[in-house]
Amino acid sequence: MQDQRDFLDPDVLARLAPLSLHARFPMLGNVSGRHRSPIRGSSLEFAAYREYAPGDDLRRLDWRVHGRSDRYYVKQFEADTNLRLCVVVDTSGSMRYSAGGMSKLDYAKRLAGTLAYLAANQGDAVGLYCAGAGIAHHIDPKRNATHLGTVLDELAMLKASGETGLVEALHEAAEKVPQRALFVIISDLFVNPEELGEAFQHLRFRKHDASVFHLLEQKEIDFEFDRPIRFVDLEGGASILADPTMIAQQYRTALHNYLESLTEVVREARVDYHRVALDEPYGDVLARFLLSRTPKKSR
Repeated sequence: MQDQRDFLDPDVLARLAPLSLHARFPMLGNVSGRHRSPIRGSSLEFAAYREYAPGDDLRRLDWRVHGRSDRYYVKQFEADTNLRLCVVVDTSGSMRYSAGGMSKLDYAKRLAGTLAYLAANQGDAVGLYCAGAGIAHHIDPKRNATHLGTVLDELAMLKASGETGLVEALHEAAEKVPQRALFVIISDLFVNPEELGEAFQHLRFRKHDASVFHLLEQKEIDFEFDRPIRFVDLEGGASILADPTMIAQQYRTALHNYLESLTEVVREARVDYHRVALDEPYGDVLARFLLSRTPKKSR
């Protein structure tokens, strides 16, 4: 299966290796790592003071504060933890679409495989959820090299077909991962924005961090066709023969309204949203994503 992992580019991996994948919200892990935890611990990053209570470690008493206030305070620190990365790849039929270059699914595999590799390389757990009509396949997050190979092999075998089940898959995945995780969703998002918003809210209710890569071909946005053309529903619906010049304005209006609704639901759910054109190098997309998540150093 190793030779089928052509979605992993060594040059892109080498370029992105110095960048780390960070969660935006505190995580809960089972080993020490680089991500903030909601549990106070003993990492090197100071968090806050609290008043001393019998049984506290006397080594954490701050004697300078005691000298100023004549009261005993204990230093608290942020506990570091590892992250669970859960990659959700849309495998519905519309992901087969291509305007001459790689298909949406091929692009999704590159994003998903590279992120999985980088996360595993920094000691984080990686899982994969394939969203067709429900979760066709899922691999729970684990952290070891053998498990990463299983995830990459599953990615290599993915095919795009059938109707979308992204909303149902996100609801199911939100419940399947009991502890906080980073969900990275890769899809063309051909779903009702209101229903998608409810799935995003479910993820956030379960304390998960959620990011979305919204894949679109430029032709889907521009809709610049100069002759009658047959539009085929890749998810199994009827095809339509139409004159694009007669429906272009209606199409652009509908697309605008859809994108506006989508912007609203991702904002309300605090989803980290990235619209991606397939003609943009995926390495650039991931570099921008990773840099946007790098914690700002306090001065």
